[in-house]
Amino acid sequence: MSALDFKKCCIIFNPVASYFCAYFPLRRRSTLQKYVQTGVRIREVPSVFVCEWRSPEQLKDLLDLELREGGEAHPQILQRCRDAIRYSVKTGHPLFFNQLYAGMDPYSLVGRFITEAINPSLYTYEVAPVFLLTEEAVLQKMIEIIGWQEGGDGIFSPGGSVSNMYAVNVARYHHCPDVKVLGLSALPRLVMFTSQECHYSVAKAAAFLGIGTNNVYVIPSDKRGKMIPAEFEKQVQRAKDEGALPFMVNATAGTTVLGAFDPLEEIADICERHNLWMHVDACWGGGALMSKKHRYLLQGIHRANSVAWNPHKMLMAGLQCCAFMVRDKTNLLQRCHSAQASYLFQQDKFYDVSYDTGDKSIQCSRKPDAFKFWLMWKAIGTKGLEERVDRALAMARYLAEEIKKRDGFRLVMEPEYTNVCFWYIPPKLTSQGRRDYWKYWLLNFPVAPVVKERMMKKGSMMVGYQPHGDKANFFRQIIISPQVSREDMDFLLDQIHSLGMDL
Repeated sequence: MSALDFKKCCIIFNPVASYFCAYFPLRRRSTLQKYVQTGVRIREVPSVFVCEWRSPEQLKDLLDLELREGGEAHPQILQRCRDAIRYSVKTGHPLFFNQLYAGMDPYSLVGRFITEAINPSLYTYEVAPVFLLTEEAVLQKMIEIIGWQEGGDGIFSPGGSVSNMYAVNVARYHHCPDVKVLGLSALPRLVMFTSQECHYSVAKAAAFLGIGTNNVYVIPSDKRGKMIPAEFEKQVQRAKDEGALPFMVNATAGTTVLGAFDPLEEIADICERHNLWMHVDACWGGGALMSKKHRYLLQGIHRANSVAWNPHKMLMAGLQCCAFMVRDKTNLLQRCHSAQASYLFQQDKFYDVSYDTGDKSIQCSRKPDAFKFWLMWKAIGTKGLEERVDRALAMARYLAEEIKKRDGFRLVMEPEYTNVCFWYIPPKLTSQGRRDYWKYWLLNFPVAPVVKERMMKKGSMMVGYQPHGDKANFFRQIIISPQVSREDMDFLLDQIHSLGMDL
């Protein structure tokens, strides 16, 4: 890029940054819209919509997606940037509750600006010295918080799904190190275990790595969504009786839908009896480790062999920020994944080559995802992260109690984490003769999907929904952002009732 081109980019960036800030308020903006809801309730929300919904066909026309031979003038490019921001979902909005990430941390955002501008790749110290050291510092602190007193190792990965794939690959290598050289033909039939509430990436990892989805034995969960240890041990014995080699279990700390935490201590006991690798998918629930009040949810995690933990979720480090860690000091990650490329990982460099950590990764180019988390952690401290977690769980508790007070709302179950799952029952369904009549109609009438459609088209907020087992579609409210207030929780319930009361 020439100096002139760089200057032009800066000219574009300044107004785009201003436009971006207008659409992503870090705090509540002073300009508010008032919504009068049922009764005398009045709620105030930011004037910016969570989403300005357009159909795919409409959006294609608005964005002018065609790529042409000639470039466009800078005023046109600036408008393309504005349109991209305008019609995107504002995940930093205080009323975005749709996914397991939300909100915006300003220090993390600055960290992302820095790394995108510098554009490093984390394979060797010589090309990314600052970012390799900050990644090492973050991993060491996270390992300490997990409770591995003897230490450990780790790497940041491009997503929790990839972290879970790392776990399967490392566990297999630990049990069958010849697989790296001889391949699958040299292995016995391997069997791994996970609960019925686990993330779908576990089955994908088995498919991707050649283990096969039929060799993922699914363990039943109890009514709260927790793996049943006795059923787990039965399945281990079943695999042995079949002549297979059981090699690992995936325990979940914070399930995607119900926010359940598997009983890690009991699972660890079984793993020790049967020599199984214990992996904990704490991508969602790992944030609770930062809280003295709530870390009991992950009691026993220190006994795991590996842990996946995504700071971009509860801790708001910004997508993507995903750590995979192993309780190992024998260089297991390096031995499992290294290819020893001589053009990149030369052993006769003038500095300590142990800092060239890229060969531990399944990637070559790798973004410095830990830096934004490091900068945020430096800014607000461990205490600030703890307060963030405690506030989210307190807000979830408030919402659950409000749901209990309102006609037309039913909790699916008491929340254990910040997943608040509930049904909305329109007045016409609650006015029927039988007390449980609404359950039948919810199974046969799309209340949640219709409310979600109206919500999206209005742009007032975003909340996810799904069925679960024999349960009809319910809303799954996720609370993360410290911007969220009790007023927002009240508005959420008012708005759902307003959007669905005529159904």
